[in-house]
Amino acid sequence: MNLASKSPLSAVHDPVAAAIIAQLQEKVEEQDAQLARSQQALAAADSVIQQLKDALRLERIQKYGKRSETLSDLQLQLLDLEPAVSSDEIDAESRRDPISEAPQEEQSASSTAQQQQKKRKPHPGRNELPAHLERVEEVIACTPEQCACGRCGGETSVIGYEKTEVLGKKPVEYYVRVIKREKRACAACVMQGVETAATPVRIAPKSIFSDEVIVDFIMNKYADAIPLYRQRAILLRDLGIDVPLTTINDAVLRVGELLIPVVDVMKRDLLTGGYIQADETPIGVQTPEKKGANHKAYFWQYSSPGRGVVFDFEMTRSGEVPKEVFKDYSGILHTDGYAGYGEKVGAKGITHACCLAHSRRKFIEAVKVNAKDVDSARVVELMDALFAIDREAREQNLSIAERHALRQERAPALLDELHALLMKMKDRVLPKSAAGKAAFYTLARWEKLTRFMEHPVIELSTNWAENSMRPIAIGRKNWMHIGSKEAGPKIAAIFSVIESCRKLNIPTRKYLADVLPGLAERSIQALADLTPTAYAANRAK
Repeated sequence: MNLASKSPLSAVHDPVAAAIIAQLQEKVEEQDAQLARSQQALAAADSVIQQLKDALRLERIQKYGKRSETLSDLQLQLLDLEPAVSSDEIDAESRRDPISEAPQEEQSASSTAQQQQKKRKPHPGRNELPAHLERVEEVIACTPEQCACGRCGGETSVIGYEKTEVLGKKPVEYYVRVIKREKRACAACVMQGVETAATPVRIAPKSIFSDEVIVDFIMNKYADAIPLYRQRAILLRDLGIDVPLTTINDAVLRVGELLIPVVDVMKRDLLTGGYIQADETPIGVQTPEKKGANHKAYFWQYSSPGRGVVFDFEMTRSGEVPKEVFKDYSGILHTDGYAGYGEKVGAKGITHACCLAHSRRKFIEAVKVNAKDVDSARVVELMDALFAIDREAREQNLSIAERHALRQERAPALLDELHALLMKMKDRVLPKSAAGKAAFYTLARWEKLTRFMEHPVIELSTNWAENSMRPIAIGRKNWMHIGSKEAGPKIAAIFSVIESCRKLNIPTRKYLADVLPGLAERSIQALADLTPTAYAANRAK
């Protein structure tokens, strides 16, 4: 028996009924297609909603929470009030253990528990004050009752002292230095004329400020972020000295003008090395073209551990800036993921490397956005294990070659697992989600992120360079902007010297006091001995 004969459709011989059935089938198929489209649109909408929830959560964390890699109880309370976070997520986040520094399975059999975690340093006790500071003794005598013996009533003798050292401070004392230059003449020889003593060498010969005061202006603004207008207000408040702000500003910019040739030498020295970290940060600049608004300019920073810091001031963030700087450079250029440091930057043979810390931060954000994202948490653990290798090398004062050997021993297994996990995440997460952005960002730069395995000198991160940006980031919250684009290079020169002194552990005030007076009369050849690096080397002799 033919099974097709049992079909209800095959039994319909009426043409009208067949046409109706065909129309109904078409409507069903159309409704099925419409339902499929609706379901697809709903899935896309759910994806967008989840991305927006993630973005909102991350924005609230960045705005209200501490800038750390773990969420505090206060942050959890803040997140509890937002609709994008479920109670399950908050509970999971509150019970999450801190991200470990290095998983045990990644350590070799010879590694101990002390090597996995940073050793706890013993409490240093009371701080010892530096021996070079002047000691002023203050003797506190016993009371008359304490000077008499409690048994016989006789006078007691001093047998010693309980000594305590505290750091004291004398109030800043301003004074007027009256410079009197002798004028001599011969009473018998009128035609001989008058001889006058030489003019003292000063930073700003025509300024009413001494070298010490000018250096103080520099340190207060560019090391301690105290704006010049506030320093002027302090002088008026404490001393009754009303000095025009332009007078202070002229003295400061004079220092920047003097330091530009020194920084040019520093830059040439840096470009002759084989490893440079580069970064940039915005700064507002007043311009005639923009009334009531600042132009967004940039400080470009170039540095290398042990070789100082150089800042360039540019009115743009265009990739043409690093192209010009590194046009003849063929060493290693270590940067973040900014496209301006692309492959067209540098001479033939240049090696580009990327910062692992920037990638890690993106996964930290993914963990904060989604407390259940175990893959992102595992990525952070693996990256932390890589950083733990370098931390151990620092704690043991290993050389670069010894650190490289340690990396070669422990890093390959970590990198293999990390890459496999990223490839798995690539296929599982939404590209626009926090985890997806982190995974795609890291995979796109994988080769550059792992260049440290080939070149021992490369650090895992550009934190050395980013740390140099901190005074600028703090400063622009206080002094807000630069007065003109002409002042930019001078201020960049000041920042270059101050940051180089800080990085090289040079007393900045002493360096400026030693180098600045008479700097304008120095020959170009003599400037090589006046850079912070050369100054530090001479101090070490």
